[in-house]
Amino acid sequence: MNLIDLVEEKQSSKDADSFRVGDTVKVHVIIREGDKERIQIFQGNVIAQRGTGLGATFAVRKVSFGIGVERIFPVHSKMIKKVEVVRHGKIRRAKLYYLRKLKGKAAKLKEKRYIEDLE
Repeated sequence: MNLIDLVEEKQSSKDADSFRVGDTVKVHVIIREGDKERIQIFQGNVIAQRGTGLGATFAVRKVSFGIGVERIFPVHSKMIKKVEVVRHGKIRRAKLYYLRKLKGKAAKLKEKRYIEDLE
């Protein structure tokens, strides 16, 4: 193991692989205002993931007051407290950029059903 791998291992977060594209997630972001800190939740659909290692990012999209809002988060950022998966979406694409053109119910992703859910 070389020096770069040691640094990346120390900086990486452990719960980075808990979500995929199509999932609805709550991203708990630490917001600093002056000398105070608070946690703000950004809930939306993961529409893209890119990169590997410390440079990996994911994009989350939500509709707020009728306007689409997208944020790109670094996966291993210290500003992200946690990423909580609300539901898993049933998708067939790696990038969900087509959701930008859709409105209302058409922009809603179907939920992935598991056998445990049916019982």
